[in-house]
Amino acid sequence: MKPYDLALIQMAARASKDESLKAAGELVREAAGRGAGLVCLPELFATPYFCQTEEHAFFDLAEPANGPTVTELAKVAGQTRTTLVIPFFERRAPGLYHNSLAVAGPDGEALGLYRKMHIPDDPGYYEKFYFAPGDTGFKSFDTAVGPVGTLICWDQWFPEAARLTALAGAMLIVYPTAIGWHPAEKAEYGAVQREAWQLAQRAHALSSHVFTAAVNRVGHEIPPGGGAGIEFWGSSFVAGPMGEILAQASTDKEEILTCRIDPKQVETTRRHWPFLRDRRIDAYAGISRRFADGDR
Repeated sequence: MKPYDLALIQMAARASKDESLKAAGELVREAAGRGAGLVCLPELFATPYFCQTEEHAFFDLAEPANGPTVTELAKVAGQTRTTLVIPFFERRAPGLYHNSLAVAGPDGEALGLYRKMHIPDDPGYYEKFYFAPGDTGFKSFDTAVGPVGTLICWDQWFPEAARLTALAGAMLIVYPTAIGWHPAEKAEYGAVQREAWQLAQRAHALSSHVFTAAVNRVGHEIPPGGGAGIEFWGSSFVAGPMGEILAQASTDKEEILTCRIDPKQVETTRRHWPFLRDRRIDAYAGISRRFADGDR
């Protein structure tokens, strides 16, 4: 596998889905013009982050896997000869919705679908109201640039998700994300929250010796009913197989963050730090339990 350029599209949501799709297409074209072979968009990029409130009307934003978001951007992938990670709000069936992404190849072909496995429910992040947990399992997609794993936002806090994605063959794990500060908490907790977010994904990179990449949105979004909203903190970044930061974006600006990915680094790092060799897979049965407290 040869080195390739990864591009993370750090962008703000537009007022309408059509505007967001147009802006995303233009940014993907720009990234491809810079030589990117793999391009990734943020979580639920096509609309403002509607999960700040629980509103049944927002289910109308969902679309099937062959809907306009995936179809239009898969065409862009084909036109630019890139592999593209396309997050979208999936309508799977009446009353059944997922937080999903599709991967499109450089011929515009569908390479597969991933549905977010871990669904949060926190103030301003009421995702359990909208999304059923994913049932695709943890996946690695065989792409033109090599094996790429995909996880989504809240998945990024769980080491089990990263490990299983790496064990599926991924040498890079991309995390489309929508995360930010509650303005009232930013002064007191903001720095440590953002640091913890980055540290968790750097740790996944190190413990499985893979590249990890988080692509976040920017902008201060106020929900339709008013309130403080969420200030999305950007800070999209790429970490190498030892957890080192290779590239990082700003907290508040739209930008295309690019980074060279060399899959050979995964092989080299694992030869010298053989964590996968030394795993005690015979001793990990307890990880499948909610808590190791016997039969209570």
